[in-house]
Amino acid sequence: LDTSTPSISNDIRVAESLKDAFPGAFIVLVGTHPSALPEETLKLSGKIDAVAVGEYDYTIRDLARCLDTGGSLESVDGLVFRQGGQIVHSKKRALIENVDELPFVSEVYKKYLNIRNYFFAASDYPMVMLITGRGCPYKCFFCVYPQTFHSRKYRPRSASNVVDEFEYIVRNMPEVREIGIEDDTFTVDQDRVQQICRMIIERNIKIKWYCNVRVNLDLETMTWMKRAGCHLVTVGFESADQDILNSMRKGITVEQIRQFARDTRKAGLLVHGCFIFGNPGETRDTMEKSLDLARELNCDTMQFYPLLVYPGTEAYEWAREKGYLTAESFDEWADEAGMYRSVLNLPGLSREEIEAYCDEAVRRYYFRPGYILSKLARTIRHPGEIRRVLPAVRTLLRRTANSRRRER
Repeated sequence: LDTSTPSISNDIRVAESLKDAFPGAFIVLVGTHPSALPEETLKLSGKIDAVAVGEYDYTIRDLARCLDTGGSLESVDGLVFRQGGQIVHSKKRALIENVDELPFVSEVYKKYLNIRNYFFAASDYPMVMLITGRGCPYKCFFCVYPQTFHSRKYRPRSASNVVDEFEYIVRNMPEVREIGIEDDTFTVDQDRVQQICRMIIERNIKIKWYCNVRVNLDLETMTWMKRAGCHLVTVGFESADQDILNSMRKGITVEQIRQFARDTRKAGLLVHGCFIFGNPGETRDTMEKSLDLARELNCDTMQFYPLLVYPGTEAYEWAREKGYLTAESFDEWADEAGMYRSVLNLPGLSREEIEAYCDEAVRRYYFRPGYILSKLARTIRHPGEIRRVLPAVRTLLRRTANSRRRER
């Protein structure tokens, strides 16, 4: 079972239900949370047999073979399990260096999933997601996957392997309207990105796609991406205050943020931007400064959320050492609707104030007459956008209603 910090209690209950229904099943938890806290996770329930730490592709494969042959669990690298009343750690699992050897995840979608059950507000519908490289070399102190799961060692798939999967999707899943590239940072190697784009064009593969990028992306690469079918990029701006960006170890500048916005307009790319509130040194003034910058950039969509400090990250250790953590249970990382919550009380800035400002920023960004008119105009010029915009509007209105109820 895949798990996360906010959902871990519910994940445990699901696992226990499975164990009750199938007593002979071997229950193993995977994901960022058990990777960061393997022993603590095992202690949550005696019905959990093991935890796989980090990349678990081969760990689960080797575990299945071990169970089938009656071998020793200690022979399975990357596993934490119970043995004779003790918790045992097997040898650490090495990172997968050649990620080309893994099968296409889209083949799994095709065989087992109904892709119409899945939706992402910034993309066309229906869509599929894939990863073209693991690990991220940047040092952002809050980012959970590089610090607990895939590491900060960048291991990309080859350009031909990525384009082969694009081609597989187009040929075998004609209902797909968009591909989402969910690498932590797709554009770590911009030469590789350009190579992928050239191959997509050479093979005449016609499909929209989006990806996660960084503000150091250059205009030439953006132009190639647009030509190859990319229509939207997701990027972390995080803050308009340079001192805060430095304290988060983001490794970018405010001027880079502005240049990125100018270049994406030149290239014709839409932008889904992200800002974080509740960072080291955050105040009401710095949050207002970030909202002002967001409105200045005026991206297609913008996301505002509290700093999420997950176990295993430098941000979590910072918050714990400073005494800023307010949550007594991981259940407090999300509300009953599954929306994120702040778990930090900063000097002069409470968790309630951080959450309230996130909701306020959403209203002040999206409910501007100029923004609404620009979206209507774009929808008129590009009628196909309705498939993307209407579900996104419903999501926005639902979130706004939830925030109003929370305020009351």
